[in-house]
Amino acid sequence: MIDFEPRPGHSDEVLFARDRASGRIRLNRPRAINALNPAMVAAISAQLHDWATDDAVHNLVIDGAGDRGLCAGGDIKALHAALVAGDRGALDFWADEYAMNALIANYRKPILTVMDGIVMGGGIGLAAYGAFRVVTARSQVAMPEVRIGFFPDVGTRFLLARAGALGTHLALTGEAVGPGDAIAVGFADALLSDERIAQVIEGLADDAPLRRTVGDPVTAELAGQTWLEDCYVGDDLTAVLTRLESHDDPAAGRAAATIRSRSPLSVAITFEGLRRAGQMTLLEVLDADTVLAPRLADSPDFLEGIRAQIVDKDHDPHWHHDRVEDVTTDEITHWFGS
Repeated sequence: MIDFEPRPGHSDEVLFARDRASGRIRLNRPRAINALNPAMVAAISAQLHDWATDDAVHNLVIDGAGDRGLCAGGDIKALHAALVAGDRGALDFWADEYAMNALIANYRKPILTVMDGIVMGGGIGLAAYGAFRVVTARSQVAMPEVRIGFFPDVGTRFLLARAGALGTHLALTGEAVGPGDAIAVGFADALLSDERIAQVIEGLADDAPLRRTVGDPVTAELAGQTWLEDCYVGDDLTAVLTRLESHDDPAAGRAAATIRSRSPLSVAITFEGLRRAGQMTLLEVLDADTVLAPRLADSPDFLEGIRAQIVDKDHDPHWHHDRVEDVTTDEITHWFGS
């Protein structure tokens, strides 16, 4: 039995353990689906720095407590409360989170991340840059930020931009996908059963090399769909929506309706952001996220989106723009700062 404990001086919202050659990190807010808050990011980052120079730790494993998921993202409800109360210091969360993402991406030791159950937003940022990222049959993976007036952050535009039509679809709709499409879009490497994950973790504790194990057979429901490739092309967002709305496949029309229900400003910024990210490194995307995130906290849609989806849960946001077509090029340039 491994003894997980909080880092000294920190809460028990993240637990750590040494299992022979492995350092173990376990998110421990199961009732909140392990949503990340500033204290959790600080504890994880500090432990990562310590283990980076600990010669007895040869690899790391990141997973989540409970049976609902690895991580539902950042604790946006708490951030909303802080911003409404006038606490602008709460905006520092994003810079600290993105620095943690960069640390994981450049970590000198291999990291296994277990993307079980719900993995969204900041949960993907925590998991998607490990050396070997496994999903399970229960995995539901999403970057749902356009639902709350935000954008796909934690560096994920780097991956989404390189995933072609599927990446654009997931970014603009914010919809969740299962393990097959999570692998197809580049968020994960393989589907493994609970038994096989346990075997990999045990092997790491015995100091076995971390290899990208061949996963179980898995089917992608969206990747390769003809209508995706037909519609999500080019650099004109209005043209993309027109193609979706006029396509013969009913799935394309449903995708258009979903995008129309999201924050028009967020959709426009996300589309532009994907095109920019295609020419950037991961660290450059994370740096850009660090600039864009606090700016969008002052957008007309951010607090309204959180209110509608997470606080009041009436799911009836009143966006600043009626349609994506109403968002001007000058507005998009303003939010990016260039």
